[in-house]
Amino acid sequence: MDLQAFLDHMNSGKTIKGGSEAHLCMCALSQEALQRTAELNGAYHTPEEVRRIFSALTGRPVDDTFTLFPPFHTDCGKNIAVGKNVFINSGCKFQDQGGIVIDDGALIGHNVVLATLNHSLAVRDRQDLIPGPIRIGKNAWIGSNVTILPGVTVGDGAVVAAGAVVTKDVSAYTVAGGVPARVLRPLTEEEKRQ
Repeated sequence: MDLQAFLDHMNSGKTIKGGSEAHLCMCALSQEALQRTAELNGAYHTPEEVRRIFSALTGRPVDDTFTLFPPFHTDCGKNIAVGKNVFINSGCKFQDQGGIVIDDGALIGHNVVLATLNHSLAVRDRQDLIPGPIRIGKNAWIGSNVTILPGVTVGDGAVVAAGAVVTKDVSAYTVAGGVPARVLRPLTEEEKRQ
């Protein structure tokens, strides 16, 4: 299975059967991701070098305004898209097979986990994988140690408080927090100003 066919399958939301061609492709891609993240995390790199390695990892160029503080981990890499002025702090772990889009101006705090895969609850199908994309809106701020689960969209300008576990969409221009996360309040008009 070529990369585009794999991404098309993953982005369709269809279940990945354990041992299937898509599953085997995913396993091969994980080996490349391990190699690239070992390069990224194994020594100091200038911001330009970090962008070069991250671009190789994702297979997509990143803007000169993109900033990443290693270490960073992913088990695929090929289904991550980031906009301009995106900042990803150290210790983040992205499981991106189901697709991760991070829009312009988003801030991702320390040790954030973005998980785009679930397993079947049925024991007989537990090896099957169910993808669900994650989208982080423009100028959203994801606090430290947040976990975002498959299929979640965090709206533009939203804030997710440190330590939250996000299982459902977060509306634009709101503050969400807790386990599971819930909307705590809307941003004030002053807080919304850019």
